[in-house]
This record gives sequence, C-alpha cells and structure tokens, in this order.
Amino acid sequence: MNSESGYRLYLPGIGSERNKNIAIVAADVREDHTVFGYFKSANGTVDLVEECTYSTKSFSSFSEMAGKFIQEYRLNDIERLAVAVPGPVINAKSAPARLPWDLNAEEIKNTLQLKKVHLLNDLEGFAYGLACISDEALIPIYKSENQPKGNVAILAPGNGLGESGLFYDGEYLRPFASEGGHSEFSPRTNTEVEFYQFLNNLYGIVSWESVLSKKGLFNIYRFLRDVKRHPEPEWLGARLSGGDFMTELFKAAVEDDVQICKISMNTFLEFLAREANNLALKLKATGGLLITGEIPMALKDYMDKDKFYQKFKISDKMENLLKEIPLYLAVDEKAGLKGVAIYAAYCEL
Repeated sequence: MNSESGYRLYLPGIGSERNKNIAIVAADVREDHTVFGYFKSANGTVDLVEECTYSTKSFSSFSEMAGKFIQEYRLNDIERLAVAVPGPVINAKSAPARLPWDLNAEEIKNTLQLKKVHLLNDLEGFAYGLACISDEALIPIYKSENQPKGNVAILAPGNGLGESGLFYDGEYLRPFASEGGHSEFSPRTNTEVEFYQFLNNLYGIVSWESVLSKKGLFNIYRFLRDVKRHPEPEWLGARLSGGDFMTELFKAAVEDDVQICKISMNTFLEFLAREANNLALKLKATGGLLITGEIPMALKDYMDKDKFYQKFKISDKMENLLKEIPLYLAVDEKAGLKGVAIYAAYCEL
C-alpha cells in the first residue's frame, strides 16, 4: 500500500478476499483518554464509520471500556479488534506503567466474544498509519532534493517518549516497536551535567523520557527555576499550578514573552533534535525521521525548523549521513488509530 507521501508498507493480506469489507474496532489507549473507532476495510484502506472518546481511568478494564463502545453503537458485526497501547507488548500481553490495568489479548477476545484481537505498541501502530497518511499531515523540517530509500524512524514525545521504526527490505517498509525512550540520557555541556545531577537526585536512572515528555518539559522548567534561578513571575506560578502545564507554559512564552518559558521550550527542542539524531543513527534511518506526539504538535509553529535541522545533523563522524535524512513533523492525530485498523485488516493473509 502506498500513502500519498510514498510510504509503501508490507501488508501481505491486502489482496486477500477474506480481508474485504470486514468490520474492525480500533482503540488508541492513552493515560488520560482512549479513542475508539469503528472501521470497514475497503479498497486497500480502512474507512472510519464511528468514533468515540472515553476517560481511560473511568473503567476497571479495557474490556469494560471496549464493551461500552460496542454496546453504545450497537456493533454486532465486528470481526477483529486492534489496540494501540503505550508500552511494550510481549506474547499478546501488555502492562503499561501509565495505565490503571493490564491488557491480555486472549482475555479481551473471550470477554467480548470476538474472533481476533491484536495488541500493538502505540508507536508501532502509528508506523502502520503511514500507509494512509497524507502529504498535508507531514510538515517538512528538512526535505532532501531526492527522496532517499531506507529505514524510517519515528519519535513521539507526549505523556511518555515513544519510539519506533520501519525496516526497509528493499521493496517494502516493515514497522517494529522500540522502547528506546527508556535508554539513558547523557549530558554534553556543563549546564547539562548539572541538569543530569538534578534528575539523578530525583529518579536515580535518568532516561530520555525524563527529558522528552510532558514530565520532561516540567523537569527542564523547574531545573531552570530552582537550580539556575531564572525568575518566575508570581502570576505565572499560580497559572502553571492551576492549569495544564504545557498549555500555560506555551502561552506564557509566546504571548507574554516570559524568558524562563522560552528557554524551557528552546531547551526541549534542542534535546529533541539530539535524540532524533541518536535514533536516526541507531536505525540508520536514511528513509526519513518523523516527529509526532502532543508536544511537537503544540510547538510546530514555534519551532525554528532550520535551527532544529542544524542541531540534528551534528555528529563526530556521521554528518554526511545525517544531513541528507528527510525530517518531518507528522500532525495526523488519528494516524495511530488508523494504523492499528490497517494492521488488523491487512496483516493477515
């Protein structure tokens, strides 16, 4: 299957008669909310028929929440269910740290009386969503003159730090999950050493997720405030503690020109460029690197794209490889939901 932007994924069941016009429920599970979609497979893609969002923590299990969606919309023809989960999936089971309950594909299948249930890591699900992503949903940070072939990397800071890749086999791209966001953060400058020590006192092991996530953005801000003594206006402290931290920080930086907020966001983007560099090198992602997630989507208009690209390509010996890697912001919020539906529809022969 080819998307408008040219990502050709390995989907072995795309021409199979048994995968035509099937009913699929897809779910994108997040810490605070879960999005459900009812899809029908058609013409090598999936069509969204119904959609609903629930509060994740309002349910005692995933099966209870999925059952509510199925009952509310009177979905009696479901053949497959696919779930994107924010954590590793091993042997069709997952126990994500940020969710109030575990997931087990066999238990979900038996409880809901379904034929097939798939569990995928959420960033692997997003990777499958590239099969139907449009050019309009990809904002170039750096675009090569010639679209190179090769592996593709995906980096997504949000509630956590998601990472995944697509292996290029010479003809198709094959998505795979990664837990690279939990690899250890390493400082480069004296100030970053101070920042590392600050985080080390809080967490012990300092992962990239402690730097590049909503929690990580807060960690950068409080380091600047509490250790580097950047002044915090009194009105800002009240606003940050009383509202959504990321939204209020962004507003204070852009609308109120508050220096500590601007430095926090610039520091976050510099660290994001560095981890994008790390991931691109580890996966040899010559086919491109996509950045998605709630924070980059919020900062897309604030980001200095040329500065980001210059930071991204810094390397001891690999600048020639890095400087030709296409970089994009992927801003399709439904890509993960569509992706797991694509997987359920076409990854079986």
